[in-house]
Amino acid sequence: MKIIDKVFDSNHDESVIEYTLINDSGMSVSCLNYGCIITKIMVPDRNGNVENVVLGFENLEDYIDLAPYFGSVVGRVAGRISNSQFELDGEVYRVTPNEDPNHLHGGKKGFHSVIWKTESIESENAIGLKFFYRSLDGEEGYPGNLDTTIVYLLNNQNELSISYEAVTDQKTIVNLTNHSYFNLSGNLKRDCSEHILQLESNRFLELGSDLIPTGKMLESSNTPFDFKRGRLLKTGMKSSHPQNVLADNGYDHPLLFSKKGENTVVLSEKESGRTLLVTTDQPCVVLYTANQLEGPFSIAGVRARNYLGVCLETQGLPDAINQSDFPTIVLNPEEVYHATTKYRFFSNTIGV
Repeated sequence: MKIIDKVFDSNHDESVIEYTLINDSGMSVSCLNYGCIITKIMVPDRNGNVENVVLGFENLEDYIDLAPYFGSVVGRVAGRISNSQFELDGEVYRVTPNEDPNHLHGGKKGFHSVIWKTESIESENAIGLKFFYRSLDGEEGYPGNLDTTIVYLLNNQNELSISYEAVTDQKTIVNLTNHSYFNLSGNLKRDCSEHILQLESNRFLELGSDLIPTGKMLESSNTPFDFKRGRLLKTGMKSSHPQNVLADNGYDHPLLFSKKGENTVVLSEKESGRTLLVTTDQPCVVLYTANQLEGPFSIAGVRARNYLGVCLETQGLPDAINQSDFPTIVLNPEEVYHATTKYRFFSNTIGV
């Protein structure tokens, strides 16, 4: 196993470095110190062809200007905060309304758009990177100095582990995730409509017209949101279910895991034979099928279009700070925020 680094670009006279983690099993992961962005994940298909299975750009300018959050860590709070405000101990905090009137993925200067301090990790069983960033009190409107450490680790079992840790000196809110868009066909040969998703979830969050949870938890049985036995993503893209239609004919929904603790998500594509097994300690996964990706730009030489990738954002529930029935995302000074998600790739179809 080894780590290779090179200059990817520059941002305000600071070098943006691309690191590539390479294991002994035919897999590599490339990522930037800018936004902790995962630019490429190269894994073999059933015939041994090694191809990229995430969406990414070739230059920093596209990541900055087009901003679909490809591969980045989003925070301090992933998802939307309604009306760009929340209350802690009777004090109202107003955060940047970057999706007016709401706040999305940490704001204009979210974790996706800053340069992180980076250290390499090399051990007998894994290689990786440790990213560190201090978000100052008041940044994007959030209270408290927040010190965040993120670790990417790759092992020889073709598993990428992402762990998140954060501490604060003042009561604040934290909800972190990685926003990679997966496409298991390899090198964007096909869209994700034929991908199959499977997970144990009995409920999902109802969204309002602004794509923010209404607070209602809907039963998924006998709907396009029931993935317990595996479901083609295109069934939701073509569905007349009001929630699919609301999300621009697809998914942009938090799916709530049926049990607490460790849960798994299985994504597979039969033609390539690739399967992704996601394991997480988070209470939900936000399923987004890139329903709004179409635009006048290209991704690795492929014209941007809807459904070209699928996000599996493992996290706390969106807008939880404004929903008293949702699990809290408040972080106190004496506490440590922890979250871990693992992504393991196989070249055969399992679990569906």
